[in-house]
Amino acid sequence: MCISTDEAAFSGTIVYLGRQHHPAHGLIHLMGYQNTAVNMADGPNAMLLHIPTRRLDSRQFVSAGRTGDLLHRMVAAVGRTTAEDAGIAWMGAEPEPVQVFEHDVYTVLLATDPTLVPAALERVPPHRRPALDGSLLRFYAEHFPDHAIAVCCFANADAQHAKPLLCWYQPLDPDVLALPALDSHTGGAPDLDAPVPVDHWVVFSTDQAPSGWGSPVDYPGHMRHSLRAFLPDRVMGRRYDRGETLPNGDFAISHHDLLAGRLDRVTRLRPVRR
Repeated sequence: MCISTDEAAFSGTIVYLGRQHHPAHGLIHLMGYQNTAVNMADGPNAMLLHIPTRRLDSRQFVSAGRTGDLLHRMVAAVGRTTAEDAGIAWMGAEPEPVQVFEHDVYTVLLATDPTLVPAALERVPPHRRPALDGSLLRFYAEHFPDHAIAVCCFANADAQHAKPLLCWYQPLDPDVLALPALDSHTGGAPDLDAPVPVDHWVVFSTDQAPSGWGSPVDYPGHMRHSLRAFLPDRVMGRRYDRGETLPNGDFAISHHDLLAGRLDRVTRLRPVRR
C-alpha cells in the first residue's frame, strides 16, 4: 500500500495519523507508517511517501527506539473494540533542498521538490541506492507540488526489519487528516484509474476527542518521554481486508467526522494534476 521505485510486495500495512496540540510545536499532525516489505527487484529499492506539508525537516522524524511495536499496539487497541524532543529553535532555518539522513533501516531523501532527488542519490550508500524512474518523480512534482516527498531507501536484507516511520509536521489543512495511500509497485507512476488491492489498518487519533471516544492504547512503561509526548491515549480505526479493492488514492477524513466517530466517512482522495 505505497509507491515503490521497483518491483516489491507490501503487506500488513498500518497507517496512522494523529492531530494534536503539542506543548512545543503547536497544532501538528503525526504520521506513522509500517509494513512488511518483500523486495522483488534485483538491487536496492525504496518506498515514496507524500506528506501534506510545505516544510519538513529530518529532525521531525521521530525514532521509535525500543518501542518498535507501537503501531501494532494501536491496532490491538482498535481490534479489542472491533472483534527525543529538542525544542523548536531550529525551525527558523531553511532546510537543505534535499536532506539525506539515516532513520532505522532506511536512508531517507527528503525534498519539497522531487525533481531535485536524482542529483542527491549519490549521497545514498550504494547498497541502498535505488534506480529512480523520472516519470515517477515528475508525477509527484505535477500532482503534489505543495507536499514534502520522502524517498525511503532500503536494502534487501533490511526490508522486513523496519520499525515504524514516524514524523510530525504542520499540515496544509489541520482539519483534514490525510494519509498517503497511493499504490504502485512497478517503479513507474501510479495508474489513477485502476482499482488497487488493500491489506492494512487505518488508525486515527485527536486530542480533542470527547470522553469515551475510541479505544485506549497500552504502551510499555519504558517508553521515552519525548516519544510518549507525540502519542495518543486513545485511537479509532478500521481494517481493510486482503482481497478488497478500492480506487487508487489517499485516505482522508475531516476532523469533524473523526470527533463524531464517523469512520464511514473516510474517503479516497485522487490527486489532481496542478
